[in-house]
Amino acid sequence: MENHDNALEEVVVTAMGQSRQKRALSYATQEVKGDKLTEAANSNLATALQGKVSGVQVTPSSGMPGASANITIRGARSFTGNNSPLYIVDGLPISSTSDQSTGNSVSGADYSSRGLDIDPNDIESINILKGQAASALYGMRASNGVIIITTKSGKGKQGKPQISYSSNVSFDKVSVLPDFQTKYAQGTGGKYSPLSSMSWGPAIDQLANDATYGGNTDNEYTKQYGKHQGQYYVPQRANAGLDPWATPQAYNNAKDFFNVGNTFNNSFNIVQGFEKGSYALSLGSTNANGIVPSTGMDRYTAKLSGEAKLSDKWTTGFTGNYVNSHISKQTGANNGIVATVYGAPASYDLKGIPSYYLNAPTSQNTYRGTAGFDGAYWAVENNKFTEDTQRFFGNGFGQYATNLGENQN
Repeated sequence: MENHDNALEEVVVTAMGQSRQKRALSYATQEVKGDKLTEAANSNLATALQGKVSGVQVTPSSGMPGASANITIRGARSFTGNNSPLYIVDGLPISSTSDQSTGNSVSGADYSSRGLDIDPNDIESINILKGQAASALYGMRASNGVIIITTKSGKGKQGKPQISYSSNVSFDKVSVLPDFQTKYAQGTGGKYSPLSSMSWGPAIDQLANDATYGGNTDNEYTKQYGKHQGQYYVPQRANAGLDPWATPQAYNNAKDFFNVGNTFNNSFNIVQGFEKGSYALSLGSTNANGIVPSTGMDRYTAKLSGEAKLSDKWTTGFTGNYVNSHISKQTGANNGIVATVYGAPASYDLKGIPSYYLNAPTSQNTYRGTAGFDGAYWAVENNKFTEDTQRFFGNGFGQYATNLGENQN
């Protein structure tokens, strides 16, 4: 066998796009190749890193398309401040935090982080830098670590143009739902109450015998409409213009609310290298529908880069990226719409009863008071939080070599 000392030589990208041997660095670094990021057809760069780099913790804010994610490299530096790392895309610093507006907005909505503007399909490699020595390369903005992203280019690929196209689809489904009781109806103290958010009423199969609303008993509703054997009166059905008498049964409101989400990714890339230059063109599209109705994302990206060697000492180049995205979200946290989904009594037909009053679509019609809680189906139609982004970013450079083999920007 013949030994080759250079077989273990690993080259990484550091400051200003310069390549260095990994063993020569005085700080920690980890590398992730681009093909690893797209194995699970993940369209979000932040969540695509999840589980692929040791010491990097990725915490998504939700499962909605375009949701932000908090990235922490080797532990938090602050309990109250920002712990997000700095992105460096082809030498250009980009903040990974979200662009939050100071004006009025939908309460409880999440803002996307700007790492979402980077298409994982166009990434050649990622290097993670951490530590004081690494932070010194990019200043105070890099105190929480640096994620150096190198996109695909035509360097070292001389000959005919290399064209690649990829297309994939993924599906999202709620894997686990809470166990809901299906024996007792809406109400308290064993009595049915159509405006209660509790499920301590009578047994569901006994609703027709409820003294106040049951169709088998004498009450104001049976006197007005006549006896309705085996049914009970539901005011919300009357508010929506439906037959107010319903047959008691248990509904699976949570299962009926969530959809099967889907994401379609398409990416086109062409690169070519020459003796004295190279270029790369990338086009990408992501179209996603979330598991929560009305949530989704449409993102379209384009990148053009080129490099030319003008002489033995002069090299110049540029990179330009354009992103156009539309994201539709719903509220989370304390104002989250699932509060009226998970809390819906088993006896209430959350999906079947319209969420608004007849001829009054802005007036909510729910099983409970809506102070602080919008009805889930009303919210997905009338209370969307949308983000529309058109962004261009890029850079150009000129490089002069004072001595061959020793470069200086």
